[in-house]
Amino acid sequence: MTGKILILILELLFMLKGSYSFCRVVDTPVTKEECEQNTFGICGHHAKCTFTPISPCCECLPGFNRRLVLDTFNIDDWCSDTNECSWAKICGSNAYCTNTIGSYTCTCRSGYTKQSATGHNCIDKPLNHVKLSSSPSPDTNECSRDNICGSNAYCNNTIGSYTCTCHSGYTKQNATSRTCIDIDECEDGAKANEGVCGINGTCRNTNGSFWCECPTGFTNYGNERTPCSELKCDQFEGPVAASTQPYGGLAEILSQMKRSCLALARPDQYGNKTTGPTVLLNSLFDLTADVLSSNITGDSVAAVSSLLSAVEDSIKLIGPQLTENQTSMNTSQTETTITVWKKTTPPSGPLRLTNTDASLETDWSTAVGNKNYPGFALAALVSYKNLETMLNHSFEQITLPEKNNRKPSYQLFSKVVSALVSNPDTQHLDKPIILTLRHLKELKESAEVSYTCAYWKAAGGGLQGKEEEGGAWSTRGCTQVSSNASHTVCSCTHLSSFAVLMALYPVNHTFGLMLLTKLCLVVSLLCLFLCILTFMFCRSIKGTRNTINLHLCICLFLADLVFLAGISKTQPQVGCRLVAGLLHFFFLGAFSWMLLEGVHLYRMLVLVFNTTIRPRYLYTVGYGTPLVIVIISVISRPTGYGTDQYCWLTTEQGLIWSFFGPVCVVIGLNVVFFSITIWKLAQKFSSINVDLTHLHKIRVFTVGAIAQLCVLGLMWLSGVFLFKEGDLAAAYIFTILNGLQGALIFLLNCLLSKQVREEYAKLLSRVRPQTSKIRYSKPQASRSGPPTSESNL
Repeated sequence: MTGKILILILELLFMLKGSYSFCRVVDTPVTKEECEQNTFGICGHHAKCTFTPISPCCECLPGFNRRLVLDTFNIDDWCSDTNECSWAKICGSNAYCTNTIGSYTCTCRSGYTKQSATGHNCIDKPLNHVKLSSSPSPDTNECSRDNICGSNAYCNNTIGSYTCTCHSGYTKQNATSRTCIDIDECEDGAKANEGVCGINGTCRNTNGSFWCECPTGFTNYGNERTPCSELKCDQFEGPVAASTQPYGGLAEILSQMKRSCLALARPDQYGNKTTGPTVLLNSLFDLTADVLSSNITGDSVAAVSSLLSAVEDSIKLIGPQLTENQTSMNTSQTETTITVWKKTTPPSGPLRLTNTDASLETDWSTAVGNKNYPGFALAALVSYKNLETMLNHSFEQITLPEKNNRKPSYQLFSKVVSALVSNPDTQHLDKPIILTLRHLKELKESAEVSYTCAYWKAAGGGLQGKEEEGGAWSTRGCTQVSSNASHTVCSCTHLSSFAVLMALYPVNHTFGLMLLTKLCLVVSLLCLFLCILTFMFCRSIKGTRNTINLHLCICLFLADLVFLAGISKTQPQVGCRLVAGLLHFFFLGAFSWMLLEGVHLYRMLVLVFNTTIRPRYLYTVGYGTPLVIVIISVISRPTGYGTDQYCWLTTEQGLIWSFFGPVCVVIGLNVVFFSITIWKLAQKFSSINVDLTHLHKIRVFTVGAIAQLCVLGLMWLSGVFLFKEGDLAAAYIFTILNGLQGALIFLLNCLLSKQVREEYAKLLSRVRPQTSKIRYSKPQASRSGPPTSESNL
């Protein structure tokens, strides 16, 4: 215990001498001779041992200091080198410090020399090498002298000296010279490829630079130091039907681009002047917006393919002429981002373009390609804001696996996006591009929906305006990387126009629902058929209301018949559209006749006399109004008739409101008419002198009309949700109400009508005696006399 205390006291005494001294605790006593000779490396290689009877103590040699960790068994680590260069200004401000093991050295900066052979201080060395005075002179700015580096170089002053840097296009005459001479870029072998101006260009050297002279058919896009590239202006040939829509605006695009291309493809001495690139780009997208805003439809597939191809070729023509590295343009129909690289060396590294609806991730090597670098590279991303409605078809080349024997149907679920680069060979890329496409709307996760990446494959190039060339969606070379509710990430090994397709797997309706649907429709058709016969041949109920009920039943009968026969027959597409158009017309007709019934009841109560409405007015409103609505709808949205699951109006283009809009108007007006009718009836029933028979008749009519309106209105309220995937409850409600409407009309207007029952009784009374007479009466000889009522039948 006493020994340890003594060692601590010694340790403290040595620590007072500096951080380079310390004492060691050893298991075996050390002799004085062993300590002086540093036997066994008691203090390591960089310290000397001082003997004490208690314990050897060590002192680090100059240039070394004691390590903080003392419990190590590595004796070489007891003392470590001191970095003297970390001390402030150890060599002064005119020299560099270099640390060495146990010491350091000072190296004078350029223009300075050692003050003495053994000293570390450096003083300024004059240019005339005269003997230095005892005090250093200040630095001289040699660059202040006139033209010290010549006219082809920059002068850079340094402490004690200066350097000359050649201008671009010049080089040092030799390794030691400060004079710069012109580089002849046009000299043979000056560049590794086919000359600085390309194999078709002529290089013209100038003092400090050069320029490329391009022959006819080639251009360097106004950048004289860019290699000459071949221009193929024939790709801007106009469509055959250029004088008619939808090709009119497209023809103007192609005409402008061809004129600009021809002007670029001819040397300047011909006096051809090209339109500015920014003006040309604005004109391109203004005309594109005009084309997409015109009456171009999904049937004009060739026009759409031509437009996509023309826009891509135009950007490849205009892009190299742009002066800015990146250009963005946003119009009513497109959103475009273009990035351009225009330097003598090819670009490298990642490349990313983004806009509101998509982003493109690739690298510059994809944009440049494997061929000779032409002096520029470009990449562009074009998003079409409304093109998905025009190309929401032609899915014949899409094949996804079935789920539970259910074939999926497809629809575009993102904006159509074109990705393009200056590389002419983009059919088989070495590295795939990554496209992130935003969905048109967010959907909840569902096992009945899947997403796939597709590109628009134009047939035959699509620039000749032939309808048969067309195009279709294909998944070749594109795979889905990931998807969530809002975005899908695609990986593609080629470039084109891309979109996300949503695959919808139809819900397999149960056998019970299918059976109930057919049963209800058959009941409704039978009841409506009996109503039609009754209203046509029952003379005692002839009148305006009978005419209205007759045509209401005819519309519902034909609508139910078409519904039963063709609602699910989605192929062929023309037949499906015809079924949807007929359903649209007949159901609108039913609501139109219901509106006429409300108007007629109102006139019966208010006018009392002369309430008859002329048939031509009834037919004009009952059939003319639905016909006008259907014609306008067909002209404006022909592709909105027929969906992938049902032959009905699509909900994607807003066309469904050409049905539900008029329905809401009819229901609203009839509610007003029926409310006024009921209010007036209540007032008249409270009067003293009143025709009760007439009022009871109006009341019965009103109750029947309200019941019909409620059933038909509720049926189509559930029909709003019927044509959406997976809503089985709405399908049951729609089916039951559809069957009830025919039975309800037959019950209210036939069975509960006293006049109709009397007609039925007369008919039965005529049929029964004749049947009895045929079965039981014996044949008798003819006799004269007046005929009986039975014989009249």
